[in-house]
Amino acid sequence: MALYELYSHPAERGYRAGLCSKAALFLLLAAALTYIPPLLVAFRSHGFWLKRSSYEEQPTVHFQHQVLLVALLGSERDGFLAWSTFPAFNRLQGDHLRVPLVSTREEDRNQDGKMDVLHFKLELPLQSTEHVVAVQLILTFSYQLHRMSTFVMQSMAFLQSSFAVPGSQLYVNGDLRLQQKQPLHYGGLDVRYNVSVINGTSPFACDYDLTHIIAAYQARNVTTILTDANPIWLVGRAAEAPFVINAVIRYPAEVISYLPGFWEMIKFAWIQYVSILLIFLWVFERIKRFVFQNQVVTTVPVTAMPQGELYKEHLS
Repeated sequence: MALYELYSHPAERGYRAGLCSKAALFLLLAAALTYIPPLLVAFRSHGFWLKRSSYEEQPTVHFQHQVLLVALLGSERDGFLAWSTFPAFNRLQGDHLRVPLVSTREEDRNQDGKMDVLHFKLELPLQSTEHVVAVQLILTFSYQLHRMSTFVMQSMAFLQSSFAVPGSQLYVNGDLRLQQKQPLHYGGLDVRYNVSVINGTSPFACDYDLTHIIAAYQARNVTTILTDANPIWLVGRAAEAPFVINAVIRYPAEVISYLPGFWEMIKFAWIQYVSILLIFLWVFERIKRFVFQNQVVTTVPVTAMPQGELYKEHLS
């Protein structure tokens, strides 16, 4: 009658030795060489601790309806025209003050509850003898991030264009982009830059000087700038027609850099450590099997035991 193998299981053999034996010392050394070198290899390969990470988020941006405009005229004799939404600044301008017509509109194009683009139009009335050759414009925004830390700041878009030929209209189409000199925190509330870009209550002219405003703003670690503006300068203004600034400013999604938290650092480090440790476990498992099976160190083999690992070391 033919016989068939109906069931099988691996046999297991144990090896006994004293705690102060060479076999015990070998196992201790093998364990140290199994678990410590992978840690050193992972650490020395750089990037073991995750010091900076990033994620993508659509910011919540709102135009604050704060404007500061300086328009340079054709000659030094003509001077400049200025206007802002800050009454204190306007009082300082004297005869240079010229009140424009301003219209704004924000759109949520993808209906996600966050604004995506600002349409800004400014019409500056001019006399027939006045010609604009350069423009400096500041628009302020409320800028918020919520996915990791709650980051709230007041930011601005600065536009400056100058041309040799007097213009009738300046058209700008750009993105309001986030600039980071240092990463944000992974959690909590960050309102360190939730202060006005322009001190609109100050009666002093130095607080409205563009060099002072720009210098104070650039001292921040997190700012916004108007990028890819591609200004188009149109000429041929009719007599008594206003000078027009048309701006389309988009609020794109940003890749935010942040400092990871403790558990994220551990998770990232653990993956690297285990990936190297598996190789060491495989190698030293076969080294230990060879040493004990060939009695390189003196042990007492015991009878086969229930199914388990290929062998066990029993120290008495």
